[in-house]
Amino acid sequence: MMQAIIFDYGNVIATLDNSLFLQRIAQHSTLPIEEIKRVIYHEPNLSRQYETGQISSDGFYEQVVDLCRVSMSKSDFRQAFTNIFTTIQPTLQLIKKLKPHYKLALLSNTNEWDYQAEIETMDVFPLFDAITASYQIGAMKPDERVYRDVLQQLAVPPEVCVYVDDIKDYVEAAERIGIHGIHYTSHESLLNSLRALGVEI
Repeated sequence: MMQAIIFDYGNVIATLDNSLFLQRIAQHSTLPIEEIKRVIYHEPNLSRQYETGQISSDGFYEQVVDLCRVSMSKSDFRQAFTNIFTTIQPTLQLIKKLKPHYKLALLSNTNEWDYQAEIETMDVFPLFDAITASYQIGAMKPDERVYRDVLQQLAVPPEVCVYVDDIKDYVEAAERIGIHGIHYTSHESLLNSLRALGVEI
């Protein structure tokens, strides 16, 4: 019998489009957008540093402004950075249906600004019994520590948990420690997979 359902955030609870952020700040930079993308997401990968808590929100802003030659106020930059999400309404409704019967958790590779601007403001946020955010614990999926962290908060063994993520590698990492994994591809397939595990919807 499943006792807990753990959800990823990006592209499971809300879609995201990082290209919107890149397009916005490129308008205030002397560098081409591909070079900005390289610095933020590839090398030195400031996004990863931010999502693992290696740099603060101020540090992330200051380094992007410096390395990418961006001329924007911090408030405008933060708005450009966080305004990239669109909630997936069927997932929100599913979370509300599951809450009376199961423990719920959120497990996300995320950063402070997205957490504050998007995750904390969801109407379903208070329904989660456990929350593991990568920047808060200094580790990102597929690192085993993030899965262990959410299990510890839920206080249940892995074999009674289901983890839902759109990235297959992250699902497989959860499965390696005994959590039942579901690779999210559509809402209908998610429902079918949950039912196959005996989850009542």
